Amino acid sequence: MFDGIFLRHIKKEIEDAALGARVSQIYQPNRDELVLVLRTYEGTRKLLLSSRANSPRVNFCVKTPENPAQPPMFCMLLRKRLGGGKLVSLRQPGCDRVLFLDFDCINELGEQEGLSIVCEIMGMYSNLIVINRDTGIILDAIKRVDLTVSSRRFVLPNIPYELPDAQDKLNILEHSAEEMAEAACRLPAETALSKALMSTVQGVSPIVTRELEYRVGEGTTNRLTGAAYARLIEVLRGFKETAESCGERPCIVYREDGRPMDFSFMPICQYGGFAEVRETAGFSDTVDEFYEERDARERMRVKSHSLQKLLTNLIVRTARKINKQQTELAQCGNREQLRICGDLLHANLYRIERGARFADVENFYDENGGTMRIRLNPAISPAANAQKYYKDYQKAKTAETVLAEQIEKGRTELAYLESVADSVERAETERELAQIREELTEQGYLRRPKGKQPRQAQLPPKEFQSTDGFAILVGRNNRQNDRLTLKTAAKTDVWLHTKDIHGSHVIIRAEGQPVSETAIRQAAALAAYHSKARESTNVPVDYTLVKNVSKPAGAKPGMVIYVRNKTVYVDPSADIKE
Repeated sequence: MFDGIFLRHIKKEIEDAALGARVSQIYQPNRDELVLVLRTYEGTRKLLLSSRANSPRVNFCVKTPENPAQPPMFCMLLRKRLGGGKLVSLRQPGCDRVLFLDFDCINELGEQEGLSIVCEIMGMYSNLIVINRDTGIILDAIKRVDLTVSSRRFVLPNIPYELPDAQDKLNILEHSAEEMAEAACRLPAETALSKALMSTVQGVSPIVTRELEYRVGEGTTNRLTGAAYARLIEVLRGFKETAESCGERPCIVYREDGRPMDFSFMPICQYGGFAEVRETAGFSDTVDEFYEERDARERMRVKSHSLQKLLTNLIVRTARKINKQQTELAQCGNREQLRICGDLLHANLYRIERGARFADVENFYDENGGTMRIRLNPAISPAANAQKYYKDYQKAKTAETVLAEQIEKGRTELAYLESVADSVERAETERELAQIREELTEQGYLRRPKGKQPRQAQLPPKEFQSTDGFAILVGRNNRQNDRLTLKTAAKTDVWLHTKDIHGSHVIIRAEGQPVSETAIRQAAALAAYHSKARESTNVPVDYTLVKNVSKPAGAKPGMVIYVRNKTVYVDPSADIKE
């Protein structure tokens, strides 16, 4: 993973590409990340500084996270103090996961001042701190650390910056292979060599120490003698040379299912045939490729949290309401018994004494004869008891009709809310979330913010092309589904949607030509991928001509009915394949 020696390789990569560059733009896409746009002689480079707990790093990036409409205060401070600054040096204490980016800047008085961004890459304790290089005073940090967070080390404005506590480990740049080997073998208990090296050598991650153990001898402990000890010395010398020269090629380790598992600044051989190891072009490329998909999901999870919480509460509340109404509806099924009680009481009024708690009367509705005991309210007359049973009967009869309508309405609302929740889960940008919020506002689930809101341009549908040349359009949310199906698509285009599963509307542009089976299957795979069944297999997808699709009056966004459809079963895929 991103250890101290990998950071040393990144440091050299930044020095080679951007030393002397000017800061032209500064973004803070979210609370844990910064993007510095550096203007170099060869063009612009984007430097990502992340203090995210599960993916802290420093690296050049190609794709940048989407920026919020309103920049945070920390970003505004950096734009004021660091904008136009020149990157003059990079510093790393030993092989610690701490990197200083030193800038020469001009303050408000036109005087030159030195500022540094300190990148502390330390898991959940990662941070980005801006300090005055001359005085060592902290200007601000992306994560402020006060007494409520730590009692040992504060990170607050206007106090001196202190390095994190140093670990009692050997710096590979300052100590020889013999010293490191001796320290590992001197540990009191017999342990795996990888764990011993992890405990004694600074700036190495578990994958690196396991690789060193593998090169010495798989399963080796720290109790080495003779040839094994000599082999350890040889391996550590080569490792020290790699750390000093930054000359190795980075690589990423992939699981059998194709997901990235780990990465390193050096070749990895320990997994044999159980994992695939691919070399990458550069160290920033390695980090970017490894974290890109995970970070994209994490960013959207954070940004969509409030929407997800709202929709979850609405879905739970609506489901409970439906269950309660269904219980009441089941009770209404006994209404005929209420009418019978009223009839029997009315027929036997002359026999019932006032103040009685029950009445045993002949049940002339029973073919076998017999009597029925009917509960009475002793506070009212027998006639009033009969009228109460009639009244309760009419109430239950009316309630049955009303409840049936309310339950159907509730089910429609529940289906709509689940479809919106699915759209939120599949949203890839903040603009998509903004459009979903607008949709919920129009439907009355969210209050419209006070004041004039900036009007956001409508996002186009996602566009693909089948291998035989047909354009395929995929809706991003319910409102876009309506627009795509009912306004954009031609009557002779093909419409697709997962069968009885929430998902996007998909359109195949026919352009006056008969649509091929290949295009239908590929569009169906896209429809399955952009649905709640994304992780499933053999997903049913309905398709028909657009002219067979209609929207009932008053239906919720995204809700349509269709006829004359066929069904195809496909595996979800975001890639167009034969």
